[in-house]
Parts: sequence; structure tokens; C-alpha cells
Amino acid sequence: MGREPEETREGSPGVSEGAHAAHEGILRRQSARESAARTYARALPIVPVRARGLTIEGADGRRYLDCLSGAGTLALGHNHPVVLEAIRKVLDSGAPLHVLDLATPVKDAFTTELFRTLPPEFAARARVQFCGPAGTDAVEAAFKLVRAATGRTGILAFTGAYHGMTAGALEASGGASEVRVGRLPYPQDYRCPFGIGGERGAELAARWTESVLDDTKSGVPHPAGMILEPVQGEGGVIPAPDAWMRRMREITAARSIPLIADEVQTGVGRTGTFWAVEHSGITPDVMVLSKAIGGSLPLAVIVYRDDLDVWQPGAHAGTFRGNQLAMAAGTATLAYVRENRLAERAATLGTRMIAELRRLAGEFSCIGDVRGRGLMIGVELVRPEAPSDPAADGPRPAAPELAAAVQRACLRRGLIVELGGRHASVVRLLPPLTITDEQAAAVLDRLADAVGAVARGGSG
Repeated sequence: MGREPEETREGSPGVSEGAHAAHEGILRRQSARESAARTYARALPIVPVRARGLTIEGADGRRYLDCLSGAGTLALGHNHPVVLEAIRKVLDSGAPLHVLDLATPVKDAFTTELFRTLPPEFAARARVQFCGPAGTDAVEAAFKLVRAATGRTGILAFTGAYHGMTAGALEASGGASEVRVGRLPYPQDYRCPFGIGGERGAELAARWTESVLDDTKSGVPHPAGMILEPVQGEGGVIPAPDAWMRRMREITAARSIPLIADEVQTGVGRTGTFWAVEHSGITPDVMVLSKAIGGSLPLAVIVYRDDLDVWQPGAHAGTFRGNQLAMAAGTATLAYVRENRLAERAATLGTRMIAELRRLAGEFSCIGDVRGRGLMIGVELVRPEAPSDPAADGPRPAAPELAAAVQRACLRRGLIVELGGRHASVVRLLPPLTITDEQAAAVLDRLADAVGAVARGGSG
């Protein structure tokens, strides 16, 4: 698969004892001071001090290839020159950094660029609401919007979904424990809820949705909206079939149910089109956007069809919804991705990487499935010694312990990856869209080496 450039290889010889002690001290104080809710810090015990593009350097002098990218936030990687220049320009101009929701030239430039990237038929009738700085707040805003517009309260969501960590967003996510949201099957091939996958599995999922909506005894009242991810990220990198997406659009439109597309992680070129809904050609009623639209800084918005714009002033607000630095960084990022056709680049490179990983799956039986779209890629680890379900000829059981071992082995080799999926058994790759062919080969080399080490019975 090729070798990584020397300057990104793991480790730096001759790291001083002082640097190592500083690294350990920071980690020790974090463990003592921060809450038990911290997540990434547990699996990735590193202390980043410098970063550029795909590469992070830790306080101990080690270098890593970062395929987490701020959970997909860093479309252009760390500290891209166009992003830094946009931020410096605002800082040097003397412009106010906090303006609530007042109009500014910086905001005007951002909304202009954002609308330029949207599907034309959607942009022609769109309105935008700036929300609090996280995507979960934008999800809450979308729910409030469709409830105000329809006069209804219920929301339809899908198994495996992830929409954020606030109360309403959690209710619509797959891990909800107290549910006031109607749950529908999300189609997938490898672990199809109907045991068949493919077009037939997706068709049954669509029919189930129609039945729930049209059966007066289904227990699901006519909802205010339906929310879906064009690719489920935290759910295990599961791309929705394009035909099924079109069916969801037809089903919701015929019943006057606003369709909300959660593009928090899939947007800004990640899946091979600028927005993931473009793969299927649908026009949603609401789009939830965050992560990459802020160019690495906190920013979240909803964009929606103008006839839904019925809420009153102050119906949704947030002190930090006017983040000028994030808007400037976001404008630069959106324009750079558009002008340099990075979505098309993600489609081409992602296809090659998925093909290489599927060849790797042919070598190691602990890889059950490789899937993804563009540079949103998942490798599902399974128990190779366990038999599949003989009744349904289904996949082998998920192996979260193997996935965690692969993640640790990757880190030792200077590669940062994330885990996801139903049982945290999916190794996820979310590299920046600026990743080079040589860097992609290095990522695949290190991942293959880590999988091989774990498959041979070691932790790497």
C-alpha cells in the first residue's frame, strides 16, 4: 500500500525526559480534575501541542496522523493557511467578536457562501437560523421549528441514529432510554434488521415506515417531522441507500411531514458531494449543519424552507450564536472546498481507500465489513472464531474488544482513529479532505499493520 513520508512516522528519537514528564503530568492532572464523562481522552492519551494538516505532535515529541479530525470538524485539517488568514483578518480589523445576532459583514459573507453551496432548489427558498455553537443545539432548533410550523409534537427518528447530547437530541438518538420519539428501521446490508439487506431490505424498511404512519393503531401519532442522517456516523458508518432516501422524501412529502436532514458530520464534502443529500437528489425541508461549517471553530445553523419560518422573535436564541471568528473561518473553508473541488477528491480517494480496506478484509477474518462514502469510512471488527447465525446466515458477532485493541495498536503506530457502531466495534476513518495520496497510503499501512498485529493474537 506504500510507505508514509519519513516526517510523519511515529515517534521522535531523543525526546527529553523533561518533555515526557510534562506530558505525563498534564495527563495526570486531567484525570484528577476533569469529569468522568470525558471520552476521547480515555482512548487517546496524548497531549497535542502542535498540528498542521493531517499531523499532530504531542507534548512528548511523538507525531500522529489524525484520522479523527475533530470528529469530522476539520475539513481542511489542522491550522490550514486559508483558515488562519481568515481569522487573523478579522482580529486585525478591529471588528467586534461578539454581536449576538446582529448583522455584520462577516456574517453576510458567511451566509452568502453557505447559500452558494446549497442545492439550488433548496437555497432559492431557504432561511437560516444561527444556533448555539454545537450541532446538538441546532437539532433542538430544528425540532422546535417543525413543531411550531405543524402544530404537532412527535418526531420520527431511526435506529442507530446520533443527533447530539441535549435532551431532545438524545431522545432521537439510538441510545435513548426514555423515548417520546417514534423509532423506524434504518436500512443496512451487513446487519439488516430484516436479515436480507440490499434493495429488498431497504424496501421493507420503507414499507414499515409507511405502515407506522398510516396504521391508525400503530401508536405513533402524526408527527411534526422526521430526522435522518444520510450516513449514520456514530451508528457505525452506514450510508443510506439513495433509493431509500428518495422514498423517505416521497413518504414525508405526501403526508406533509417536514424532513430534517442531519448533515452535521456528513456536510462540506465529507461523503463525496458537498452535502450528502445530493447523492440521492432529494431536497429536505430542514438541514442541520455544524462541525466543518465553522472551519474548526464552534458554529451551528439550521437552514430550512421559508414557509416553515413561522416562529416568533426569540423562539430560539443563544448568547454565542454570533461567533464572528467561526463565521470567517467557515466562509474560508466552504469556499476552499468548493473552489478546489475537494468533494470530488473525497469521492475518488475514498473509493480507493475502501477498495484497499476490502482487500485487507480478505486477509483477516476479524474484519466483518468495510463500508463508507467518500472520506467517511468504517471497518467493522467481528469475532472470527464465532459462527454466524445459522438460521439467517448472518454476520458474526461484533468484537468491541478487538476494535479497541486495533485502536490502541494504531496509536502505537502513530495513527489516531475513532470507534463507533452499535457495540463500538467499528474503526472509523475521518481524515481531512486535504489528505494526500501519500498520506492515505501511510494511513492504510499503519491500520493494516495494527489489524495484523491484533489478528495474530497481540495488542500491537
